[in-house]
Amino acid sequence: MVIFNNTTSSSSNFLLTAFPGLELAHVWISIPVCCLYTIALLGNSMIVFVIVVEQSLHKPMYYFLSMLSAVDLCLTITTLPTVLGVLWFNAREISFKACLIQMTFVHVFSFLESSVLVVMAFDRFMAICNPLKYATVLTDMMIMVIGLAICIRQVIFILSVALALNSISFHGGQELSHPFCYHPDVIKYSHSNPWISSFLGMFLQLYLTGTDLLFIFFSYVLILRTVLSTVAPKKQQKALSTCVCHLCAVTIFYVPMISLSITHRLLNSSSRVVCSILANVYLLLPPVLNPIIYSLKTKTIRHAMLRLLQSKGSLGPNVRGLRGG
Repeated sequence: MVIFNNTTSSSSNFLLTAFPGLELAHVWISIPVCCLYTIALLGNSMIVFVIVVEQSLHKPMYYFLSMLSAVDLCLTITTLPTVLGVLWFNAREISFKACLIQMTFVHVFSFLESSVLVVMAFDRFMAICNPLKYATVLTDMMIMVIGLAICIRQVIFILSVALALNSISFHGGQELSHPFCYHPDVIKYSHSNPWISSFLGMFLQLYLTGTDLLFIFFSYVLILRTVLSTVAPKKQQKALSTCVCHLCAVTIFYVPMISLSITHRLLNSSSRVVCSILANVYLLLPPVLNPIIYSLKTKTIRHAMLRLLQSKGSLGPNVRGLRGG
């Protein structure tokens, strides 16, 4: 609550916006949006559940995948109430404190996903470049230490945000560009110089995600060097195929996030509809596509899901037979 003590506004509410100029079509727009949210919730929940239940998936690669799905699940839940509230009920008002809390969670889970993608890149590096040391390095204890380190990193980020927001006051009653609270959008209405606060936020974002991207890039440079040194083409193809899912996850996460951040800060005259579309792509694309990509491209995940569904389907007739007997 220290964050809010020195934060004042002439009005206690902000106004959320879904798709500017398309208010009459919100009911129809809500149909595909609901489908995407449903896919994200069910897909990521299924991945986490399957990895927890299936003993054969209790390996570092799948532990990290379950972390990614859990973060995507949290990010989806964070924005779902306000997005559907605006589209279904035109519930545009959000209290000032609720807006800051949602904004903090959106950025925390975004940076958390970035951290998990780095760890997954390290996992692929160890599996391809140092396969003999893979099992001895990525033990259960080491995975717990990595998870703890990621959490500590996010705590430091939250404290940094708290210190930054403690000295900033905002104009209330303003119309935001998205159906959720996003830092570059909210910071425009601060009483202080918004350019300073905005670029400080961009520096923090570039520092965290930029560092993560450098680690991922460096990991794949080493992976490519190892793969290209392999003579057998089949082994090269097999090694690279294990990285396809992770590369897709990196692309669909970082490209929309960086595009949205740059659009807000450098292209103030751009269409608000473009910002709105980029924001929804940034928040919905990774949670929707990640479970689909991993389910389609990873045989062990796909087979585990099929076994789980078949076992549940076979329980039905058995239970009915017992009741009939």
